[in-house]
Amino acid sequence: MRRPHLPAWLPLDPYILALLGTVGLAALFPARGPAATVAEGASTAAVALLFFLYGARLSTREALDGLRHWRLHLTVLGCTFLLFPLLGLAARGLVPTLLTPPLYSGLLFLCLVPSTIQSSIAFTSIARGNVPAAICAGSFSSLAGILLTPLLAAGLLGGDAGGFSLDSLVKIVLQLLLPFLLGQALRPWVGGFLVRNKKVLGYVDRGSILLVVYAAFSAGMAAGIWHQVSLPRLGALMAVEAVLLAVMLLVTWYGSARLGFSRADRIAIQFAGSKKSLAAGLPMASVLFGAQASLAVLPLMLFHQMQLMVCAVLARRRAQDPEEPRSAADRVAEVSLPSRQPTGQAR
Repeated sequence: MRRPHLPAWLPLDPYILALLGTVGLAALFPARGPAATVAEGASTAAVALLFFLYGARLSTREALDGLRHWRLHLTVLGCTFLLFPLLGLAARGLVPTLLTPPLYSGLLFLCLVPSTIQSSIAFTSIARGNVPAAICAGSFSSLAGILLTPLLAAGLLGGDAGGFSLDSLVKIVLQLLLPFLLGQALRPWVGGFLVRNKKVLGYVDRGSILLVVYAAFSAGMAAGIWHQVSLPRLGALMAVEAVLLAVMLLVTWYGSARLGFSRADRIAIQFAGSKKSLAAGLPMASVLFGAQASLAVLPLMLFHQMQLMVCAVLARRRAQDPEEPRSAADRVAEVSLPSRQPTGQAR
């Protein structure tokens, strides 16, 4: 089995560089007037395309097979959509001392985003954990996030994310849920094409997200919201996110031990339950926040790079741990789960 390769030193994700370059482009040459209308329309289409591809790639069979390991998946979902939001709500006490209200809204939105798939699988593989469980856990989290993230954002962020207005619900259905369901429905016919053209479609994914970022930050420049951010505030935000990541890494590792999971399962829980998906969060934010999306996604972009750097080091340390004997039940559970191996770059 070929394991995903990550640099031995703390990695700087090239995609983060592309995102930062897109932010700089939007700052220097924001879309205005008719160009802004075109950029907004293209961004809307890109979001719909992304969620269509998410739906077409998600194997229903793998999701159903993964139910055999339901305790692990419920633990990951609980960390992602219960513990993370509770910690986000607790951070409300940092406003306005450390965080401004817009930055706090972005931090809370970060806590509502589903877990990653690719990078969770990659780090679990490097650490010699339960890779099939990580595949299913990430897939379940992404599937649940289609519904839970917009609903939690609407309930916890209120007016900052559009509330429960009819307009916001229509946007969620048309831009997120409907394309996802269409992708699932067409998967028997387009699934093979997606597998054969996986590399090319990966560029489509990332290019679409860059378009969403450009449109969001252009709107932010036009609204003048970047005057609300200062370097000390950004430093405070990074410190808060470092604490948040540390708490989740500790809780997922030691909490899963208290729940009686094996070492391999604990690794899958730690990497799937402590991370957040940039690929899913960016398009969701563009739908939910509108012109405020640029500030809303800033905490997520910072957290994404931070989690890659920390988890790359942690995965290698886990790989050096002595491997504990597996019980017969553990072996049966792993065999019953899909055996697809991770490919591509961690995201």
